[in-house]
Amino acid sequence: MNLRRGFTFACGSVLLVSGAQLGMRWSMTRLPEPAQWLNAISQGDVSLSALGVVFAAILAYALSMLCWLLALRDLPLGRAYSLLSISYALVYLLAASLPVFQESFTLSKTLGVTLVILGVLTINSRRTPGSRNSA
Repeated sequence: MNLRRGFTFACGSVLLVSGAQLGMRWSMTRLPEPAQWLNAISQGDVSLSALGVVFAAILAYALSMLCWLLALRDLPLGRAYSLLSISYALVYLLAASLPVFQESFTLSKTLGVTLVILGVLTINSRRTPGSRNSA
């Protein structure tokens, strides 16, 4: 097992899936319902940039899954799955920080995200019994 490589791929997966989530959110506020896309496209009544971001987000999801599969080769499941939680915090922080999303920070959400991050740090702060760090 190469924990450093696994951690790198897991972080790549988190960044890609977080970007995909934000891209989907941005796009879906600018597009009609998906069932109406073909009709809207044929009438020229659709934002091509928003549609492009949807497809880019889908590609980011696919790349995220590839990174995730590579991460699972080298990380124990408990550590790997805890790292996925970072995406919740990242999406919240970016959505509330960037004006384009019109989200806001709240005490309860910030406390929840803080607890998630503390949990991830706790799970990943010690070596797992039986694992060897070959990084």
